[in-house]
Amino acid sequence: MTDLDMNHPAIIRKPSEGRRIGIVGDLYRFLATGEETDGKYATFEAIVPPGSGPPPHIHSREEESFLVLEGEMTFQLGEERIVAGEGTFLNMPVGSLHCFKNESQKTARLLISVAPAGLEQMFFEVGQPLADDADTAPPPSQADIKKLLEAAPRYGVEIKVPHH
Repeated sequence: MTDLDMNHPAIIRKPSEGRRIGIVGDLYRFLATGEETDGKYATFEAIVPPGSGPPPHIHSREEESFLVLEGEMTFQLGEERIVAGEGTFLNMPVGSLHCFKNESQKTARLLISVAPAGLEQMFFEVGQPLADDADTAPPPSQADIKKLLEAAPRYGVEIKVPHH
């Protein structure tokens, strides 16, 4: 083994493992963080209840990919709407306006990766730590939304808030 191998141990997470964070109504279970991947990428599972999902946003630093594991998710990439069923993979390039929303009647589960890592730190900062056995997150309060909107620019994320 080289020194590099020793600095970057394998990561194994069982279904009951991984830091769980509730953020604006969705639950994220972190499978690999930048601290564990030398900053190369972060991967997390998202459990998104019906009607939930982030507002349209742009990442200035990272690519973001999605794999729909369960259920159905509606993605928006620029002006294009994509209804993605189980097994569908999408990659959003740096600088692309995108969002996802669960417009179905059943909870959806996604595998999300960002490269390079770093965005997970925003979730740790603004989200609510949840129990290891949590499978839902509390609905967002106005304070939660405000906290996210204030933090996002520090992580290179521009959130497009719908005007009322």
